[in-house]
Amino acid sequence: MIAYKFLGAGGVGPFSGFAWPLPRGRSAGPWVEATPSLCSSGIHACLVSDLPYWLNSELWEVELDDPVRSTRKLVAGRGRLLRRVEAWNRDAMCAFAASCAERTAALADGSDALAGYSADTAVFAARGQASAAAFVSARAAETASGPAGYDAERERQARWLADRLGLCT
Repeated sequence: MIAYKFLGAGGVGPFSGFAWPLPRGRSAGPWVEATPSLCSSGIHACLVSDLPYWLNSELWEVELDDPVRSTRKLVAGRGRLLRRVEAWNRDAMCAFAASCAERTAALADGSDALAGYSADTAVFAARGQASAAAFVSARAAETASGPAGYDAERERQARWLADRLGLCT
């Protein structure tokens, strides 16, 4: 199965610290194996709809062998990096964060209860902190419309990422 994986700079896992073997030229990276166990071991990745929850500096297309779906993620016993999604770069991160700030400002227009969310999201966007801007934007939507608002904002963020990055959903 083809999925996506956010990694830190140089292809390093943000939670595990694992340095992924990177693809060379047109070849996929070598297979990596680990016992699959949600949140503790295995090869974790996600679908496009889950991307806003896992933002980091590098986005990779990955191949997973027989993954299991869990809340907002996939886990498999085997996976390999196929290619870096070059469209996810500093400009895209900043544009994404700005889109979150714009959405939060629109939600907060005339609402004292949401003004702090709008201010915080604007600060995170100005710093290019996409993950924080996305989270605060979703929390503002939740404050405005309940849990359905949170989910709708995360769906909007996933669509933005898919459209901007040219990802298949």
